Amino acid sequence: MAAGGDENKRMALRAWVRALERTAPIERQPERTLPVVIAELAARHGDAAALTSPGETLSYRGLHESANGYAHWALERGLGTGDVVCLLMENCPRYLAIWLGLTRIGVTAALINTNLGGELLAHSINTVAPRYVISSARFAAVVAAIGALLPPECECWAAGPGEHSLPRVDLAAAHAARPLETGSFRAPTLATRALCIYTSGTTGLPKAANVSHHRLMQWSHWFAGMMDVTSADRMYDCLPLYHSVGGVVATGATLVGGGTVVLRERFSASSFWEDVSAERCTLFQYIGELCRYLLGSAPQAAEARHALRLACGNGLRAEVWEPFQTRFRVPHILEYYAATEGNFSLYNCEGRPGAIGRIPPFLAHRQPVALVQFDPETAQPRRDAAGRCLRCAPGEAGEALGQILPEHGSSNFEGYTDATASQGKVLRDVFVEGDAWYRTGDLLRQDAQGFFFFVDRLGDTFRWKGENVSTTEVAAVIGGCAGVEDVAVYGVRLPHSDGRAGMAAIVTGPRFEPAALRKHLAAHLPAYARPLFLRLLPALELTGTFKLRKQQLIEAGYDPERGAGPVYVDDPALQAYVPLDAQRCAQLEAGTLRV
Repeated sequence: MAAGGDENKRMALRAWVRALERTAPIERQPERTLPVVIAELAARHGDAAALTSPGETLSYRGLHESANGYAHWALERGLGTGDVVCLLMENCPRYLAIWLGLTRIGVTAALINTNLGGELLAHSINTVAPRYVISSARFAAVVAAIGALLPPECECWAAGPGEHSLPRVDLAAAHAARPLETGSFRAPTLATRALCIYTSGTTGLPKAANVSHHRLMQWSHWFAGMMDVTSADRMYDCLPLYHSVGGVVATGATLVGGGTVVLRERFSASSFWEDVSAERCTLFQYIGELCRYLLGSAPQAAEARHALRLACGNGLRAEVWEPFQTRFRVPHILEYYAATEGNFSLYNCEGRPGAIGRIPPFLAHRQPVALVQFDPETAQPRRDAAGRCLRCAPGEAGEALGQILPEHGSSNFEGYTDATASQGKVLRDVFVEGDAWYRTGDLLRQDAQGFFFFVDRLGDTFRWKGENVSTTEVAAVIGGCAGVEDVAVYGVRLPHSDGRAGMAAIVTGPRFEPAALRKHLAAHLPAYARPLFLRLLPALELTGTFKLRKQQLIEAGYDPERGAGPVYVDDPALQAYVPLDAQRCAQLEAGTLRV
């Protein structure tokens, strides 16, 4: 369990020093990118396992050689710096090999959310203008279904065998596998874009965040230092590889430390501890929702046999933290706060339950962070008479901002592929004329000791089932259903759950049917984005400036006694929206209604 206060401070200081030592050399070698580091590790670790899954294992040498094959495949097709290839694949070692090979020669790999389909999938692909789309056999039909929505010059390939007629990129890469010759391509630098990772942001359709090679090196080496990764470590990673946490932090940090990444396609509370124990895992990458699921599961013998020394992740609520750590005997928890496109991060190295992290005084100049007062009416930070933002007092919640300092690579804001969306995340003239700060869209508070605590999300995004849900995106889908005349989408608090559950206030016409809406949502949205609750209203209330009064709907939540109109809940057992009666309300409050 967590040590005393003095020991916690010593452990935290050692973690910060390790992270600084591992990241300090990065900028001195601008052409030493993560794929180059993998080549170095292949020479050092050889046949030691780098990535393993139930169906495939790649050693460090095998990962490097496989990546070289995909690099040659791309070179033979004239790909290089500035070109984009989309990946739509489940978690597997091949996934990493493909994007490492592509990025080695300067190609950008766009990591597509595997929950998407139809127009949302087409939008995510088209927004990065790729030359190729590579899918696994499992998703070949999904890609084929949107073929008419993709530009004709975009070629589709498949990775792996299956029921599809696409050319096999894995076979072509295996045939081409050989060392890369110096001078046969223009090597990328730290400033070159390596990945596009999608985020809902605060409004609208999914946006592709630019991730440079510098960020890949910084993330992987920083977390390797924070977790003190060695070749004896085995990381259990059941988070999606298309996310920055599961796909870069968990994998990159473990690999640069010489350890092994144990990949799983998805999380399973019933088999988690058996799996972690059998695989001899020492590290676990979490999101808070997974820890809550584990804590709510029935006791099993395997939960006492594991070898975990540290769990690393974000979103672990204070009320879950200590029971989770005590029951499962996890020696250390490294909670942190970060965003894919963000320009700062916070780390709770001391193991303080509920805190998302802090910035030690000796790093404050490199990562200036401020909490400013926020006006929910204007959705903007409050400013004084001189036009400057107002800082929050200790304990006061405000929007978190990170100052953009291009001279410090880790504090720069690389933005999205959409320039307008990038501009919308930058706040200017905050404290002095000409300064620029990245807007997180999150409400945080800070205590007198400098620890930050998460309060809420701002704007049109909420988090559910470990995923960001864009209310604008969901509202657009609902608006396309027959009988829907107007709609507002928002997240509401739900007992015994992390994040916010989706809810839609709908103005209905004579043709509206809840069953038809549910079918429509299932066809157009991933499961986590579909509203759990519906409130049917005669009209949506607007302000004098014609803005929706969404806050009142949020405050009423799913309570049928608060606010107008009947409330429906999506009952998973019946697979239907049903009236939310007193019995179901009681089940929700008690946490006995599965959602």
